Amino acid sequence: MKKYQLGEFEEVVMLTVGVLFDEAYGVSIKSEIESRLERSVSVGALQTALKRLEDKGYLKSREGESTHERAGRPKKYFQITALGKEAMQFTRRTREDLWKAIPDVVWNLKMG
Repeated sequence: MKKYQLGEFEEVVMLTVGVLFDEAYGVSIKSEIESRLERSVSVGALQTALKRLEDKGYLKSREGESTHERAGRPKKYFQITALGKEAMQFTRRTREDLWKAIPDVVWNLKMG
């Protein structure tokens, strides 16, 4: 049974929230992912992932100030929670353990 459930895109979102720290809101997260991974991200997919991560307790959000440019709507900023940090560390360790478990013979195989 999985201790933490963190999918690949969720992991990318969590890492990006960490990179952006105090500036992690929807548009900045989307831009950062697209820039760093050279991958297109739909607003819907990102919003779904952010909501799911918040529901799992891995992220928490807070509202910023309302701005005229956003028609009075505040930005929603995200932050990694203590549980989110644990999930990220678990995911990292799991991936590292799997990488280390690959026998050298696999890397020495000739692809034909």
